[in-house]
Amino acid sequence: MTQVYKLLDAIRDKVRANPHAYTVSTGDIWELDLEKTTAFPLAHITVNSVQFTNNTIVFTIRMMALDIVDMDKEIETRDMFYGNTNIHDVFNTQLMVVNDVVTALRRGELYSDRLQLINEPSAEKVQDRFGHLLAGWSVEIEIAMPNEISIC
Repeated sequence: MTQVYKLLDAIRDKVRANPHAYTVSTGDIWELDLEKTTAFPLAHITVNSVQFTNNTIVFTIRMMALDIVDMDKEIETRDMFYGNTNIHDVFNTQLMVVNDVVTALRRGELYSDRLQLINEPSAEKVQDRFGHLLAGWSVEIEIAMPNEISIC
């Protein structure tokens, strides 16, 4: 049984193919050294739960796509809509990373590889959750894949 490896490797490879993601990690995000050695943008994957049905295994994962928010050195007072950071760029590029994975699970190459989206994911904005200037999106995704264990 290699479902966990297959799932994590497939999502890792899909994220790495995206030009707006650099590092892919898994496990407890609080154990990452987010301030010193992590290269951003970062996609982090956590397997939250597994449900066993008759012929499939359904994984519930949490994926976060994050990048560092840069502050402008020169304060712009005319443009209060976009402000003095690249936060809109970060939200835009990291949403593309999330959307790329969701779309591949819904009808793309991951779907063809029998990793199929079950839910209708909803991305939540992430901003300053980790004590420094990180922003992006967090999404919970339910993915069904065949149960490879034979009862024979």
